[in-house]
Amino acid sequence: MRIKLIAALAAMVVLAPLSGHAQDALKLTLTGGSPAGLWSMLGAAVDSAVRTEVPDSVITYQTSGGGLANVAIVSNGQAELGIMHNIELKAAVEGEAPFREPVKNLRALAVLYDWAPMQLVITRSFAERYGIKTVGDIIDKKAPVRFAVNQRGNMVEAVNRAIFEAYGATWEDIEAWGGQIIYAPGGEMNNLFNDRRIDMGGNGVFVPDRRFVEASRNQDMMLLPLDEKVIQEVAAKTGADPYVIAAGGYDWQDKSIPTVALSAALVASADMSEETAYQITKALVNEIDQVRGVHKAMSNLTPKLMPSLSLIPYHPGALRAYREAGLAE
Repeated sequence: MRIKLIAALAAMVVLAPLSGHAQDALKLTLTGGSPAGLWSMLGAAVDSAVRTEVPDSVITYQTSGGGLANVAIVSNGQAELGIMHNIELKAAVEGEAPFREPVKNLRALAVLYDWAPMQLVITRSFAERYGIKTVGDIIDKKAPVRFAVNQRGNMVEAVNRAIFEAYGATWEDIEAWGGQIIYAPGGEMNNLFNDRRIDMGGNGVFVPDRRFVEASRNQDMMLLPLDEKVIQEVAAKTGADPYVIAAGGYDWQDKSIPTVALSAALVASADMSEETAYQITKALVNEIDQVRGVHKAMSNLTPKLMPSLSLIPYHPGALRAYREAGLAE
């Protein structure tokens, strides 16, 4: 009997740490965007932060078509984590196109950034030719602008469209008075400018955006401001947030430019366990410097920003982490 008791105790000593270790380590998939973009860097930062806090964890980054695709991937359980824009989350929870019905099982873990403003960049030569100082002037003067709006069905294209509709013009109106709507990815806009194939481009990106910088080396550029009424209408319709691009964002930008901005959040489904959501969120708060360090544009990230999303509920595990850190009530 004594020998059996000693053997049992020895087994507990050996097995208990191994069992606890396996329980604590996280093996998850995070769906982002392109393999070489900012979201892939953020995916690597999430992995590094979690591994620092929870040793032997692995957060595997998975490429996708972007935030709209990530809504379905996370909601359907094909990946535990996803990065999504505010404008994509609003469309999802309200069941707007391209979604057929509201998506109700998304839960926020952390806002990662909220400073990717919609930038409506126009060549100075075209603006001066038609006397354009605001987006409203394009419509008032029926200027035949060739406008690159991102890909058809992309949410950035939808925000561009919402901006013009708030001023009272549709894509069909622009084409009717001689303009052209060009459906091209944001990464192609500098080439379109350089080839003199567009007069204007609209994209939701960090300031300064290297593609607009490159385009401005070949011809003078301007940023067009939005009226306050338009900003409020577009924000309510799309989920984008009011934003001001400070003067000096570009060498050729000498005035502040009011607009709206995209934000991005790390999102899980309601099925994620509270403990897992807690561990991930706690790691992001404690290891925030690892997230800040992936790109110079991420230096503005603060723990206070992380629990600021209002479009979807926060996961109970995330709220637990924020309350422990004094960031939520």
